[in-house]
Amino acid sequence: MDRPECQNLDRVLDAAVIVTWPDLITLGHSGIVHVEYDFGVKGNITFLQVWLSQSRGVWHLVYSYFGPTFDQREIQFDNGYRSERLAETLDSVMHHQEAFLPPTNLGRQGLLQITTPTEKERAAAAISIREAFDQVSTTELALV
Repeated sequence: MDRPECQNLDRVLDAAVIVTWPDLITLGHSGIVHVEYDFGVKGNITFLQVWLSQSRGVWHLVYSYFGPTFDQREIQFDNGYRSERLAETLDSVMHHQEAFLPPTNLGRQGLLQITTPTEKERAAAAISIREAFDQVSTTELALV
């Protein structure tokens, strides 16, 4: 499939966290989020975790996904965190990974580090997520 206009999967994961930032960190507070993931033998993400730190050296697990296929039953929030928007966004992205450009070197582990976004970054992330959902819709139509 020719996908020159597709977004990079890393960028979509980054944007998913940025648009749901207020669900994770109280407005006016700063923090850092790590998104860790691994690829399976078919080049799809089989492990994904979201970690949050608001104090140097102290990390809290927010979200976990483990499994050969992305299934809502395998999504788990931890430590009192909850974000329906994050769950829905990641669920859609993971179910349609083929709609996005995979990172180079699929054999590596992925790690994204996201710091407190500016308003401009949040606006750009919202556009990116909207385009990602459009890409998922386009991919689904192409398969029909």
